[in-house]
Amino acid sequence: MPTNIHPTAVIDPRAEIHDDVEVGPHCIVGPLVTIGSGTQLIANVTVMGRVTLGQRNRVFPAAVLGGDPQDVSYRGTDTQVIIGDDNIIREGATINRGSEKEDGTTSLGSGCFIMAGSHIAHDCKVGNRVIMANATLLGGHVHVHDDATISGGVAVHHFSTIGSFSFTGGLSRVLHDVPPYMLAEGNPSRPRCINLVALKRNNFSADSIRALAEAHRLIFRARVGIDHAREILRSSELLMPAVNHLLSFLQNQYEGRHGRGRDRRRAA
Repeated sequence: MPTNIHPTAVIDPRAEIHDDVEVGPHCIVGPLVTIGSGTQLIANVTVMGRVTLGQRNRVFPAAVLGGDPQDVSYRGTDTQVIIGDDNIIREGATINRGSEKEDGTTSLGSGCFIMAGSHIAHDCKVGNRVIMANATLLGGHVHVHDDATISGGVAVHHFSTIGSFSFTGGLSRVLHDVPPYMLAEGNPSRPRCINLVALKRNNFSADSIRALAEAHRLIFRARVGIDHAREILRSSELLMPAVNHLLSFLQNQYEGRHGRGRDRRRAA
């Protein structure tokens, strides 16, 4: 049992907690919880249900991890939340367990920054190094790929997918998938341009950035269609790996429903 536990914290003896975990005042930790080395529950944190919390995470006051899914069809199955390492989860953030509709798991990768009041709903899969600013809300079954940034007050519709290295502008209403490498915003959100800041910060080559910019122009401004855009990009020697990934993402999106590639998987 760890020694850095405040006397007002309530920890079920069946919880598995590494010796150097710090548990602050008025935290509550349930019996099915596993917490890795170096993690801090600062104060008034509730970890309930089956939750695996990795190493060196910092969880701020009033966060609730592992609550039941907010889904009227949920019937009490022993579902779970899996959280990786080195995440910051700020005040009042909530991460719900999975439902019975997919694999029963809600997951958060490593190196993420989940700001105050954010919500990660049941069955969401959030990748690594994702930033969610204050009061951003993910509906159920949303996937957020690695290195995506979602600004404050954004609401993301169920079954949407947010692509890698994308940026979603503040107060946007996301009804459709957000393609990788793009900056999207609005109500409803639309891709406006490539996410140049993220591409430069993450050392994308000048050739890749130029190819993505041309792909954006062809698809979202000239609206030539994916197949035609692919041929134009190939003939211009711009069909680079990042562009191929973008085109594959869009093809999958268009094969779904309502602008969401994963929506076709929804259970009746």
